[in-house]
Parts: sequence; structure tokens; C-alpha cells
Amino acid sequence: MTGSHSPAVGGPHGSGTQPEGHIAVEGETGVLIARLDGGPHALFDATMAKELKELVDRVDRDPDIHAVIFTGTHPERFLSHSDVAWLQEGGTGFPPINTRLARLVARMARLINRLPVVRTLARRTRLKTLLQLDSFHATFLKMNASGTIFIAALNGSALAVGAELAWACDLRIMADGDYAIGLSEVLLALTPGGGGSQRLPRLIGTQQALVAVLEGRAFTPAEALALGAIDEVVPQDQVLARSIERAEYMSLRAKKSLGAIKRSVYFGSTLPLERGLQFEHGEFLVRDQSKEAQGRMREYIATTNATGELPLLNRETYERALSSGRMGGGSSD
Repeated sequence: MTGSHSPAVGGPHGSGTQPEGHIAVEGETGVLIARLDGGPHALFDATMAKELKELVDRVDRDPDIHAVIFTGTHPERFLSHSDVAWLQEGGTGFPPINTRLARLVARMARLINRLPVVRTLARRTRLKTLLQLDSFHATFLKMNASGTIFIAALNGSALAVGAELAWACDLRIMADGDYAIGLSEVLLALTPGGGGSQRLPRLIGTQQALVAVLEGRAFTPAEALALGAIDEVVPQDQVLARSIERAEYMSLRAKKSLGAIKRSVYFGSTLPLERGLQFEHGEFLVRDQSKEAQGRMREYIATTNATGELPLLNRETYERALSSGRMGGGSSD
């Protein structure tokens, strides 16, 4: 696969000259484009993780930002993987621990991250790496809970955390060509740490995901599309344009409704059925009472009474609603 097997050496903590990662954001409202600049090797590091968190926090709060498109600045890579020097340093200096204790420590990191003063102090200790990983997971979860639409415009290969970022997005549009997307961590005697072992099975099924992750084998664009690991494959020079088109289309819909739908699917659908239904019910009740939904429903009822027909059962009316992202007028709340 083109551009995917170059040695990932150096980094801000290594002996090479890999610069710190950066996310360059284009736009202020509507659809933003976030360009992932991981230097010559297209690596993900602590600086990029911090900037990703700041970006997601910002767009989630801003009602005027409807979508974010992630794409790589490297000509053939979306995001290679994490800076291995960063990962290696993060794993040194700790006494050997078992999985049960590691899970307990991970829960402790989540609690610490919620306490600003304690978090500041803990970041000066060996807990820094654990806090970074917890914050990283929290960022992806906020993406899943947000009314902002996130799209991965995969302009090239994405391994390990590159794939995990793509799978944390709502849509994935990948370049056709000699590229790959997948989880390669086992080849470094690691396991996925950015959510890949949880998100990939939810996309393509447990057995398909298990075998691929055990092997450390990535998928070609065609394989990923057939399995459901990505949503579209287009020529590389059309990836960004197609992603913008999809972002603009999806973001015509009510942002708060998009957030409610995403939470119901990402979080509610993994619960036992009864609890999942309760989760969905809660999201529905909040939207049902909203000014925006109430206005549109009253208009729908009035149109039905005036025409004697249900507007959404009229094909032309339905197509117009899909194109505009709404039935009728009314303001957003």
C-alpha cells in the first residue's frame, strides 16, 4: 500500500526530527475542515490529541458549527498511526500490573480528569500518560454524543489511531487506490488503545473484526467498503469535495435532533433492549417538547388539514424535505 510502510521513527520524544503534530482548522461556522498535520510521517502525538479535544469541545458548544471534516495533509496518508516514541515513553517507569489493576487505574484517571486542580497536579507525575489516554477516549465519546456531524475524508492510509479516529466519526469517505485502513497494534505487541477493538466490531461484526485485529491486517478501500468499515470509496481527488457535499447535506437538519439520534444509536443501541428503549424515549421526550419540533408539527398538522393528505406521503414533498433537511419552515432552537 502506497505511503504506509515508511519507518515511524523519531518524534518529539525520540531521536528524529519529527515535528509536533498540528490540526489546522479552516472556517468559523457551518462546515469546518480540520487538516491533520502529523509531519512527514503523518503521526498522531500528544499535541494533536490536545488540539483534537479543544476542537471537539468548541464545535460541540457552538450552534453555528454543523459539521467537521477531518483529512490529512500528507499526500497519501490520512493519519499513519501514533508516534511510537510517545507510546514507548508512556509505558516506561511503571511497575508490572495485571489487567484488573489496570482497569482500576483507568477508572481513577477518569475521575482525576474531572477535577481540574487534581488533574493539573497529576499531569506532573507518571499518571500523565493515563490521563492523556482517558481524555482521548472522552473526546471520541463527545464526538458520538454531539449534534455536530464528523466526517473522515480519508485521503490515504489510516492505521491504528488513524483508523480509530475515522471510526469515531459519523461518516467515512475513502480514496480509491493502494491505501489501507485497519488496526496494526498487535504487530508491535500492543492492543488497540483508542477504541478500535470496540468500534470496529460494531461496524463489521465481531468475528470479522476479531480475525483482522488478531492478524494486524488492514483492509483495502474495497474490502473496507464491502465490510461496512467505511461508507464510500471515491477517486482521491474527489474525497474532500464529496465529504463537503455530505457534510452540507447532513447539517441542514436540526443540530439538537442530530445529537439525540447519535446518542440513541451510539449509546442506546448497545444496551439491553428494554434499557435501550428507555434511553431512546428520554431523547425523544426532550425533542418532542422543543420549540423547533412543536412548530414544525403544528405546521404539518395544518397542511394535512388543508390538503386532506399527509405531506410526507407525497413523494415530491418528501424529496424536498430530504433536500432541505426539514419539513416546513420554523426556526431552530
